[in-house]
Amino acid sequence: MNLSKNTKLTKVKALSSSAGTAINSDSVDMAGFEGVMFFGRVASEDSGNSANVAQSDDDVTFADLAGTKVVTGDDADSFLIDIVKPTKRYLRCEVNRGGTDTIVGDIYAIQYGARVAPTSQGATIDAETHISPAEGTA
Repeated sequence: MNLSKNTKLTKVKALSSSAGTAINSDSVDMAGFEGVMFFGRVASEDSGNSANVAQSDDDVTFADLAGTKVVTGDDADSFLIDIVKPTKRYLRCEVNRGGTDTIVGDIYAIQYGARVAPTSQGATIDAETHISPAEGTA
């Protein structure tokens, strides 16, 4: 099995270093996928920093998913939230920066369980697949 042909990787939010306001990622359309993992990095510690996932039927009005909150404890901690079989079509990651200036690195989504493969990667992902490549100059 080739992982890159059976998943879709998308950068859903670029690095953000402004004030302590919440950050909402771009949404992912779950049509044709069984699940999604959101992951990213919070570069500076604050007890109020957390990430969670919200869902929507219409890609406009989002509601938090119960129990998905992950608190990032230490500087440079990463978070990962995996949602399997969501009940609505659109999902996004939301990062609460606890009201303080906190740098949040890029946020990515890996959609998996594609009903139709191969899948294509997100627009900002440059990807290649190699099977048993020979040694030599890259």
